[in-house]
Amino acid sequence: MKVVLATGNAGKLREFTELLAGTGIEFVAQSSLGIDSVEETGETFLANALLKARHAAAQSGLPAMADDSGLEVDALGGAPGVRSARYAGEQSDDRRNIEKLLQALQPIDEPHRQARFRCVIAFVRSADDVSPLIGTGSWPGRILRVPRGEGGFGYDPIFVPTDLDATASLSAAELLAAEKNARSHRARALQALREHWR
Repeated sequence: MKVVLATGNAGKLREFTELLAGTGIEFVAQSSLGIDSVEETGETFLANALLKARHAAAQSGLPAMADDSGLEVDALGGAPGVRSARYAGEQSDDRRNIEKLLQALQPIDEPHRQARFRCVIAFVRSADDVSPLIGTGSWPGRILRVPRGEGGFGYDPIFVPTDLDATASLSAAELLAAEKNARSHRARALQALREHWR
C-alpha cells in the first residue's frame, strides 16, 4: 500500500519507514509530491495530526498518515507541547529550539527536569474518512543541561529516556537507531495504531 506521509522531514520519514518495515506499506513524503505543509492550527496533538493527514490525502488522492508530536516539560507547565517545532519562532530550527528550552530551564534543579515526548499518529483512507485510525504514545525522560549525541533530530540531544532506568544517562541522540525505534513515543504510537489495524 502506498501511503503519503504528511512531512518533509527526512528524519521522520526514515523513522516511519524503519518502524513499519515488513508491513507492506510504502511511504512517500508529501514534499516529494509537491504538497506543501498545512498550517498547524490545532490546539492538541490529535487535532494537528488529523489536519495534516486529511490535507495530504486531499492533495494526493492517496491514503495518508501524519503524526504530531512534541516535548512536554513539567517545570514549564507542559511547554513547548504542540509548539515544539516552532518553540523559538515560526522559522526556528532544532538548535534554536534547544537553546531556548535550555535557557528556560537554566534555574531548574536536576530532580525537577522531568519531561516526556508525546506522539499522536492519524491514518486516513481518504480526506473525508469518518473513522480514522489513531495511535498515541509517550516516552518519559528528563532534560539535560547540555546537548549530547549526533543521532536523531529535534530535542533528542537533550532528552534522556527514563522508561527503563531512572538513572539512565544516554540521550536519545546517543541511542542506536534500533534501540530508539523500539522505545520511542513514535514507536509506541505506531504499535497502538497496528493494534487498531488488526
